[in-house]
Amino acid sequence: MKFKFDYQKPKVIAEIGCNHMGKIQLAKELIYLAKQSGAGYVKFQKRNNKELLTEQQYNAPHPNPHNSYGDTYGAHREYLEFTLEQHKDLKDYCDEIGIIYSTSVWDVTSAKEMISFNPEFLKVPSACNNNFDMLKVLRDEFKGQVQLSIGMTKKDEVEEIVKFFETTNQSKSRLLLYSCTSGYPVPAEDVALLEINWLYDNFAERVNEIGFSGHHLGIALDVAAYTLGARWIERHFTKDRTWKGTDHAASLEVGGLTKLTRDLNSVYKALNYKPDEILPIEAVQREKLKNRK
Repeated sequence: MKFKFDYQKPKVIAEIGCNHMGKIQLAKELIYLAKQSGAGYVKFQKRNNKELLTEQQYNAPHPNPHNSYGDTYGAHREYLEFTLEQHKDLKDYCDEIGIIYSTSVWDVTSAKEMISFNPEFLKVPSACNNNFDMLKVLRDEFKGQVQLSIGMTKKDEVEEIVKFFETTNQSKSRLLLYSCTSGYPVPAEDVALLEINWLYDNFAERVNEIGFSGHHLGIALDVAAYTLGARWIERHFTKDRTWKGTDHAASLEVGGLTKLTRDLNSVYKALNYKPDEILPIEAVQREKLKNRK
């Protein structure tokens, strides 16, 4: 890797997304559990479904009826959608208990709505990172950080996105890129952690930060991603991985998120050099055990 980075304390996002199953009280419970698990951030999703979907897509059956909350895909998505007022309520609750709120935005209308109460950052999911009308809203009308995943995105398309923010000199100060493989869940061989090196080699001097958004099983790969330089670690979060819905199976439960934050913070403390050739903790053992001739 060409770029030399300094290790910073890991920033962990518990992506609740739509795992609240359309229930505002469950959403608040998941916020509380994420806070208790050590995450510093939670993230939801905001869609204007009739803007985002074609009429045919809106009225089509859900591709996996077992996970559907409506007779059509549009009805399913509407069932899971919170209003602007509900999102404001969730942000207020986050502020109250001391965890940072954010959301992914999937379309122009949703981006404009979420900008209205000035969250610290907004996320662009991999599926929408080529929606330049929405990116323009985030670039020109939003003052916070723009976090953007690059799953299912070609390298020349990533370059185009960064250049789009560079036209107004906002890439270095405001754009975060997530290494990501889009799949639910993703097998280890497809996670491609060394893409983090590629992001550092090509964009470290051009964007604000680099992170890792994982959809795999377990927590080992997140720790490796952090060691490679991912300053933000984003994982889907749920109370029960067996619940109805497409994201639960690739999510962490409370125990998994707690262990992830614990392990990441331990690795952060360990990523240093010895300040002395013999540490105080070693001195006693050296005196006791080291052979002297």
